[in-house]
Amino acid sequence: MFEGCDGMMPRDFISRLRAGAALAVAVCALALLTPAGAKAAESAAVTSPRVTATLLSSRDTVAPGERFHVALVQKLAPHWHTYWLNPGDSGEPTRIEWELPAGAKAGEIQWPAPTAIRVEPLVNFGFEDMALLPVEITVPQDAKPGESFALKANASWLVCEKICIPEEGSFTLDLTVGDASVADQAAQDRIDAALAALPKPAPFRGRLGAEGDKLALLLAGLPAVATELRFFPVSDMLIEHAADQRLAAGEKPVLTLTRSSAFKLQQPEVTGVLTYREGGERRAVALVADADPALLTAASGAAAPGARPAVVRIPVPSDGADLTLWAALGFAFLGGLILNLMPCVLPVLFIKALGFAQVAHANRSEAREQGLLFLSGVLVTFMALAALVIGLGALGAQVGWGFQLQSPPLVIALAVVMVLIGLNLIGAFEIGGSVVGLGSGLAGRNGRLGAFMTGALAVVVATPCTAPFMGAAMGYAVTQVPAVALSVFMALALGFALPVVALSFAPALLRLLPKPGRWMLVLRQAFAFPMFATAIWLIWVASVQTGPQGVLAALVAVLAAGFVVWLIGVTRGSLPRRIFGSVLAALVVLGAGWFTVQNAVPGATTEARAGDVGVWSPERVAALQAEGKPVFVNFTAAWCITCLANERIALSRDEVKESFAKLGVVYLKADWTNRDSRIAQALSEQGRAGVPLYLFYPGRKEGQAEILPQILTPDIVIAAAARAAGREAKTAALAP
Repeated sequence: MFEGCDGMMPRDFISRLRAGAALAVAVCALALLTPAGAKAAESAAVTSPRVTATLLSSRDTVAPGERFHVALVQKLAPHWHTYWLNPGDSGEPTRIEWELPAGAKAGEIQWPAPTAIRVEPLVNFGFEDMALLPVEITVPQDAKPGESFALKANASWLVCEKICIPEEGSFTLDLTVGDASVADQAAQDRIDAALAALPKPAPFRGRLGAEGDKLALLLAGLPAVATELRFFPVSDMLIEHAADQRLAAGEKPVLTLTRSSAFKLQQPEVTGVLTYREGGERRAVALVADADPALLTAASGAAAPGARPAVVRIPVPSDGADLTLWAALGFAFLGGLILNLMPCVLPVLFIKALGFAQVAHANRSEAREQGLLFLSGVLVTFMALAALVIGLGALGAQVGWGFQLQSPPLVIALAVVMVLIGLNLIGAFEIGGSVVGLGSGLAGRNGRLGAFMTGALAVVVATPCTAPFMGAAMGYAVTQVPAVALSVFMALALGFALPVVALSFAPALLRLLPKPGRWMLVLRQAFAFPMFATAIWLIWVASVQTGPQGVLAALVAVLAAGFVVWLIGVTRGSLPRRIFGSVLAALVVLGAGWFTVQNAVPGATTEARAGDVGVWSPERVAALQAEGKPVFVNFTAAWCITCLANERIALSRDEVKESFAKLGVVYLKADWTNRDSRIAQALSEQGRAGVPLYLFYPGRKEGQAEILPQILTPDIVIAAAARAAGREAKTAALAP
């Protein structure tokens, strides 16, 4: 028995030993290949059908005081791409927020050279297949060997093919502190290769000049054999990204670029990445180009280099970033919709609603007709304003939204119209439906004209107001070709007219309106007082523009208008009486008009009305920044309802004033109540067609300003003041 067992044991033992060894090898291999078993040098992957992202470290163990690199690695599915620092015509660059051990610091993303990715009709700047974005990490000097050194990064990126999908992920690297650093060689090699491929400073400087709508980039020192050149500017408002870039070779090679319709050049130099092929190899250099002084004045309208601080746009709920046409159309539509809620527009819309109540229960088709006529009045008036803005802009005038209220005679004329409407509403005289679409003539010819004129009047009284989303849309419109600009104004008009038109076509809503009765007379008379209030405000605007003479001119105009209306009423009857009344009325109108024009003369630029507020100028902003003082600039006007509301709700609050005093903020006011070409130019440079505009300049020389939303709260202003007083300069690394 034992002999049989002895004979089998060696063979059984060897068989089991071999099986155990094979199992051990399989387990080891599986551990190496499984992501959960990833080494400390690389985080767990964040995956989607489009991107697999990890955080890679060149070190397993770090030393106190050491600087080393980590990199966000994005492996992209075929045909998908992410974006560079300047994403081109659309997109957003990748962003990383760090959670680091105490005392550790993370640098900016060191951007590789991008490629031009054509997505007709646009061109984006970004990366396909693989993107490796290095970041330098600094270990604090007092880090103790043996301690954990955990890095956490929260990254967000936009990945696009035919559609764009925002993605994000959190990454953790569990490193340790040692007496000496220990590299992960494979990771180190990948990161070193990425750093070596970053654009190096060009061995030559460029020079940028203007040639009509073209920009000429002189590249003296460019290798003679360089081909397939492409310039990727850091600024996204310098060139048309989708336009061809042509090289004129020779002793002084020049790369011709197409100037952007949103062109802005606010620094004496331009930075970017220049890529080209040399001997079949693609090269990339970080290029600095000196801007020709003529370009700063002729192309951008700015003052001499350094005279006007730079401005950068930050994302805000009501204003975002630089717009595409579709975004501008959407913003204009929303802005027009919100404009109906402004205090200068609501009384006119209530009057129109009263007109609907008068006909809704009798003839719904007539209500729909009234709505369409109101829409026509809105569209015609908006298009007329747009044509004026575009035409005057083409002639070199600096105009924008609400520009007509910079003319004191027009302000006084509008005040007279408001007084006459108010008198008509309280029954002092009857002028049928030709002005506001009320009264017995509403169902006839006068009613149709009244509906049209109500739409026109609503637009006129809306111009002192600026709704959220409107500023960016109007700023975009005035920089575009006429067809595009008119389309944006059309979208604004449609949004503005939508509530009234929807009411006229909604039987269920019309049925909610009570039947005509005495309540209509009472409500009609009540609506007169918002008209009188608007007239008082307009006369006050005239006083700000022209002083006491403007008030006198406005009161004389109101008196003359009242006399003319009374005269027309009492001279009805025989033909001689009507002729006498008409001649006398014409003489009174001419005399009052002459007196108004002679006395309603705009004065000098309105000084700041608050004792602790200074008067804006670009030179003063630059001088205050040179002294290290943060500066708040309020671009405003007396006829801008939104501006006045913001001053009352936010800027005049005690907590805001205390914050300004504590942080040393200098408050400057750029008052656009009267025409001022420098203020108009400054608004244009920030992509605005009108006021309000609020800028916060940080307390350091040549620091970039932050644009605040158009609707302010004390918290928004105080937070911006804190950033301006203490934020660090932002830099974008193009080279290691």
